Amino acid sequence: MGAALRRAQQGGLGVRERPDQVRFASVFLPYLTDAYRLARWLTGSAADAEDVVQEAALRAFKGILAFSGGNARAWTLTITRNTAYSWLAKNRPATLVLVEDASEAEAQQGGDLAFGASAMTPEAALLLRAEADAVRHAMAALSPPFREVLVLREIHELDYRTIAAVVGIPIGTVMSRLARARRLVIQALGSQR
Repeated sequence: MGAALRRAQQGGLGVRERPDQVRFASVFLPYLTDAYRLARWLTGSAADAEDVVQEAALRAFKGILAFSGGNARAWTLTITRNTAYSWLAKNRPATLVLVEDASEAEAQQGGDLAFGASAMTPEAALLLRAEADAVRHAMAALSPPFREVLVLREIHELDYRTIAAVVGIPIGTVMSRLARARRLVIQALGSQR
């Protein structure tokens, strides 16, 4: 539908955007990268994350007119999170999801690691890459409830209240899960040395 609309607009057919399309473009689309990153962490796969985000976008579009105007980023990430868990339940057995190609996805996204590595000596870049990979593997080994709050806080930089809204848990639970997730990652990193 979106491609047909763009073609019609480019062709000068005078097609007007509907209110739901305008609202979707202003509420969901600005946070598409955030949605992908969250889906990527939750699914452990770039291809699966794309599927999740596509399905989340469809869900968001269907419910866009019901959006009450709160925090659009939290709304987008909530839909993405719920879609990811629905997708995982339908497409994967209930096992641990590992993030195998996160460093590759980070480099493709133009992440800090790829940017910083180009300005360093090869040795420093190699050490930084090894440390980042160790952190990613430690995070990937966390159970989903701990991993999601850690990703939302440390990668998406959401505050506790927003994380509580996205995940649907009390703020106290966010704080305790976050503390435990950090402790588990530190323990995992300590045992690797």
